Amino acid sequence: MTHPLILSLADTRADLVTVGGKGASLARLMAAGMPVPSGFCVTTSAYRDFVSASADVVPSAVADAVRSAYSAMAGGDPVAVAVRSSATAEDSPELSFAGQHDTFLNVTGAGAVLDAVRRCWVSLGTERAVHYRASNNVASSDMAVVVQRMVPAAAAGVMFTADPVTGSRDSIVINAAWGLGEAVVSGEVTPDAYVLTGDSVRAVIADKAAPNRSRAVLSDDQVRELGALGRRIEDLYGMPMDVEWAVHDGQFAILQARPITTALSVPFEVWNDTLLGDYLWTCANLREAVPSVMTPATWSLARSFALPPIAGHPTSGNIGGRFYLNVSTAMAVLTALGLAGVARRAAGQIFGEIPPDMAIPRLPVSRLAVLRATFSAGARVARDFRAYRRNLDALVAANPQRCSSLRARIAAASSAAELAQLWRSDVADLLVACQTFDAGARQAGAARLGVRLAKLVGPADAALLLSGLHTSSDELASLGPVMGLARLRRGEITEDEYLEAWGHRGHDEFEISVPRAGEDPAWIRRQREGMTSAPEDLLARQAQARAQAWERLRSAHPRAARGLAGKLEQAAESARKRERARSEFARSFWVFRAFAQRAGELTGHDMFFLRFDEIVDVLDGATEPLAAIPARQAAYAHYSALPPYPTLINGRFEPGALPDVEPDDSAITGFPGVPGVVEGNARVVSTVDDAEALREGEILVTTVTNIGWTPLFPRAAAVVTDIGAPLSHAAIVARELGIPAVVGCGNATAVLATGDRIRVDGGGGTVTRIDPGTLPQDH
Repeated sequence: MTHPLILSLADTRADLVTVGGKGASLARLMAAGMPVPSGFCVTTSAYRDFVSASADVVPSAVADAVRSAYSAMAGGDPVAVAVRSSATAEDSPELSFAGQHDTFLNVTGAGAVLDAVRRCWVSLGTERAVHYRASNNVASSDMAVVVQRMVPAAAAGVMFTADPVTGSRDSIVINAAWGLGEAVVSGEVTPDAYVLTGDSVRAVIADKAAPNRSRAVLSDDQVRELGALGRRIEDLYGMPMDVEWAVHDGQFAILQARPITTALSVPFEVWNDTLLGDYLWTCANLREAVPSVMTPATWSLARSFALPPIAGHPTSGNIGGRFYLNVSTAMAVLTALGLAGVARRAAGQIFGEIPPDMAIPRLPVSRLAVLRATFSAGARVARDFRAYRRNLDALVAANPQRCSSLRARIAAASSAAELAQLWRSDVADLLVACQTFDAGARQAGAARLGVRLAKLVGPADAALLLSGLHTSSDELASLGPVMGLARLRRGEITEDEYLEAWGHRGHDEFEISVPRAGEDPAWIRRQREGMTSAPEDLLARQAQARAQAWERLRSAHPRAARGLAGKLEQAAESARKRERARSEFARSFWVFRAFAQRAGELTGHDMFFLRFDEIVDVLDGATEPLAAIPARQAAYAHYSALPPYPTLINGRFEPGALPDVEPDDSAITGFPGVPGVVEGNARVVSTVDDAEALREGEILVTTVTNIGWTPLFPRAAAVVTDIGAPLSHAAIVARELGIPAVVGCGNATAVLATGDRIRVDGGGGTVTRIDPGTLPQDH
């Protein structure tokens, strides 16, 4: 029997085995009379022929079939199409495959379509796709590709026929934005949100770029019409559905429909340590290290580095999957030691400002009980500090080779038993080194020195004098990735040398489920191509300004200057040491990521949703921990769908019940990060991938930055963040490069939009909108 290479979406033979989940779903929708754009599928048989050819070239028979099918659909015109992968397990109730394989939009011409099909197949070999399939036991050969006529969408988005957060079947939730729906699916824009309950429509209109700043994407009648289509699709499948749609000339088109995965069918674990007691929690400076919801595997690592409870009260907690520190416990310790006043004043340097009128809940325990627990915990802190002082330099020097060797040995493990033994014999020992790296990364900065300098020469010159951490002979690890890219562009190092040195750094480097730069060869090429300013020029300009500030200090305060020279060098060396420790800490987490990945490949389960002790138990043959995976996956999906939580949380907090708060347009203020006044157009982004759209001279406005954002800084005229403190990543790196910055604003991303003309006063800690944006968001 001959297996077809091409099947039309209207062909009754377009089933799961032949055209994959996405193709079969579209064929089913079309057969039911839904408004599905026409198209065809390149079948799993065609893909197997491609793989059998053992070359990156599409076999001639397959190529001819694709060209012929496209020409028949186009009818002689250059029709634009979308080309998407379609796995046989894709869009099933258990797996969504969302974002795992490449999609190509607005492809025109038979040759371009054939190339997109080939690239779609090649994308099946990417790290993220290989791991996803391995973790879920999906054969890579069972793949097809859907080629579908593009809809020139005036607006598009996503519809959930049940509430994706609460699971309520009474409401339909619709997200809508102008233009193509990919921006909504990928989170690149803030969409309008509509909730349809019965015939009642509730709308939340997003603040968009001019000229549609407050214009609703859909009318109430359109919401009802789209909701009716959603109910028909839900009835067809017999379960709640996630539907991608577009509208053109007033007519809706259904682009894709898949069951809403795990979150609605599985009760999720509750991750909310605010239920443990009445405490004040903070994530300032923590969110830049772990900016997203943590998987259970990552949380188990984070918890191993946390201080033990104080008199039964936690020092850190998991709130909706995010890492928070317990300010109440810290203040109880400092109060017991007689340092409460000092602690409150210094808190802003470390955790972000605590409003003067905010009461910090007290622990319901005696001072004596706190002191006893503090001395016990202090013994561990003292031990870690001694290890840091004694071992850090040697551990930092040895760690790159150690981690490279461990990752190679993990990859070579051929059985679960072998991998489990490797954990016990070698990998677990890396946690001990991480204790030292963690202690080094936590060392205090130059807050006192900064205060003294500011009194002598003012905050602007104080900031200049505290820069200069990066030198040609002693590199600041935070600047390593951007300096490395500059050297790569000049041909001084190779891509392999770059990745060996900095491939472990990234925007979410302490979340082990997130791929590293070293796993994505395309990343380094995108960064190199996007680098338009030489960081050396910015450093040289800052060095000149710093030298002038030093001369002003020496002229005005010659006696003080003699004593401060050594202190400034000590502060710089301390900062470089702190950043080296943080870098090796992150490199070690790449090893833990590799271990969890390999465990998943060997067992067929998603190990990111188990604690590390549970992972080792499963490798040893235990099955009991596996039962927790669905509920944890559901929890992760639930909490990841929520907007970021407040920096400070006082008392009990429910992540899923965030209050509706109107943005305060009256003021945008934060911590003075780097002095200087700049005017320019805002580029408001939420992820580091979105930030690649940042253009030379624009002002970067985002929630929080970390090491993964560093290569983008030379493009920015200034940096503004919602979250941060004077010792946060944005402030440190911007100060080194002499880029004005205001950090910890709280509301900048809510008030500002891409294209707004704004003024940033880095010395005063203020951001002012001069004119609303007139630029489209993809400017």
